[in-house]
Amino acid sequence: MSGELLTIASLNTRGIPLTGSQLAERYAAIGAGFDAADADVVCVQEVFTYWHLRLLVRRMRSFRWVSWRPGPFGPAGGVVTFSRRPVSGTAFRRFVRPPPAPGVPGASRFQARLKGAMVTRLARPELCVINTHPVANYDGDWSEANRFYPLHRAELAVLARVVNEAGPRAVVCGDFNVSRESALFGEFMAATGLADAFEGACPPTFRAEYLPAGAAQHCIDFILTAGEVTAESAALVFAEKEPFGYVSDHIGLRARLSLAAGTPGRHGASSPG
Repeated sequence: MSGELLTIASLNTRGIPLTGSQLAERYAAIGAGFDAADADVVCVQEVFTYWHLRLLVRRMRSFRWVSWRPGPFGPAGGVVTFSRRPVSGTAFRRFVRPPPAPGVPGASRFQARLKGAMVTRLARPELCVINTHPVANYDGDWSEANRFYPLHRAELAVLARVVNEAGPRAVVCGDFNVSRESALFGEFMAATGLADAFEGACPPTFRAEYLPAGAAQHCIDFILTAGEVTAESAALVFAEKEPFGYVSDHIGLRARLSLAAGTPGRHGASSPG
């Protein structure tokens, strides 16, 4: 399997406010776009209900394997992983109970209880795909003094453990809701030893049109690779408007990965659940 290539993509699919969001049209465009493209694996976030899931599955028929776990309203954590490559196991790793965080809205604390990471093991090639979506920070401030800081730090600590358990043949995708420039992201990268597929050159991934006036844009979506996985190229997906508008308030990411030789089964990803 030395040098075997695999293409992966990631997109937060929901984002845009519910009113007037043209959800069915947007999901049709997202599903059809991925189905016509060359990604072997697609990680999507904010698939909040089973209706959302059905809309995507209907359009992404060439992806025979769909990884998700049931939650109270839809896929657990809103994360779903589509694959054209055979899957050998899946597990959803929930984040810890939210720590005390004065000032954080009750809705955010409730959402934090549902968040986690979908861990999908590919059989051929052997690769652990981790799809995640931590709780949103509505302040655009990732400093230690910010009210969301304790939540993000706790969630990223769990995610780091999941990554380190997965071993060197792993890739992590998702909307982290954490700025690339933040100390939180730097600490996570240091704790995991992951590499950014875009090498820090990815533009802001949350569109300016959906930010409050005067708010700064940030890169908060990532494709990150472990030691035996190398990104040969990286690009944006769904960056432009469709006839009805943008498919999401996020820009999607795509990376062509090269997988180094590895001994099958020698690293310890979490058991399928």
